[in-house]
Amino acid sequence: MNTPIISALDFVSTREGESAGKAIARAVKVSQVVEKLGYHRIWYSEHHGVSAVASASPALLIGHVAAATQSIRVGAGGVMLLNHPPMIIAEQFGTLEALFPGRIDLGLGRAVGSTKIREEITKKALRRDPRITDDDFPELLAELQLFLGPGEEDQEVKAYPGQGSNVPLFLLSSSGHNARLAGELGLPFIFAAHIAPANLMSSIELYRQHFRPSKTLDRPYVMISVFALAAETDEDARKFLTFIQQFYLSAVGGTGRAVKPVDSMDGLWTEEEKEAVEKRMQFAITGGRSTVSQALWSFIEQTGADELFFWTDTYRDEDRLRSYAILYETAASLKAQSEVAAAST
Repeated sequence: MNTPIISALDFVSTREGESAGKAIARAVKVSQVVEKLGYHRIWYSEHHGVSAVASASPALLIGHVAAATQSIRVGAGGVMLLNHPPMIIAEQFGTLEALFPGRIDLGLGRAVGSTKIREEITKKALRRDPRITDDDFPELLAELQLFLGPGEEDQEVKAYPGQGSNVPLFLLSSSGHNARLAGELGLPFIFAAHIAPANLMSSIELYRQHFRPSKTLDRPYVMISVFALAAETDEDARKFLTFIQQFYLSAVGGTGRAVKPVDSMDGLWTEEEKEAVEKRMQFAITGGRSTVSQALWSFIEQTGADELFFWTDTYRDEDRLRSYAILYETAASLKAQSEVAAAST
């Protein structure tokens, strides 16, 4: 069995009544802990108008975290390309690459970065050109690649810093739209299974079917972000999980808020809301050590992922850090078992 590289995803969530500054300080602590554990990357996503998430500006977070860590790769998972001029993105990430050589990643998505019911008003607030649509994504991506690459002789405007930085690009998707494009361009593909699990397998298949070798990759490289929560016991994990269930529930309603875990979700959601949240968490890897090990093994076998991004969050910091530790230990154990099995055949 192929055992994937393990990385982390952080939404920089805030707690009730908490400042963004405190949430960002927590994010720095998380980055330092996962770096020591051995995680390969930590990424931050672009969100707008969601009070429970303090990651509106991935580039600023990346610089702050990279300065507080030593070796872990730090990146955007992702920057919403349709929200920004490609030259600005190139200059921002070219600057980051100049400050932290060889440690910066740039994941790119098509979405707005807001809750679904607020997308249109958020586009207006961002002053996003209403003429820009999903159909413009490939052209904007090509423009960004030009600004990050060596440049061309007849190129009228160049990005400094940015030009020649060759910051690695990754295409993100939760709907499958970027799967085919990532394959055709020979770029790494990351699917947000914590957002749209129903589209996971079809998107991976589409990417692999359309993959063409490139200067970046000679074979497909599948990355998956998934919610994961590990605890010492299944009972502990179930209670910790109510924190994120409530977050998902509020996101369905368009607000997004982080509140304390409860003993039971009964009475906090309707049957329809429960079903909606459970669909979002279809591939969530949760439980005590044994349960998580079995779930992780099954998920890896099912997807054949080359890299997994664990998004884990709990109300208490110590439970979250413990979850990241157990998840990494579990993945390392599965890798060791796989290597032993391969050596004996």
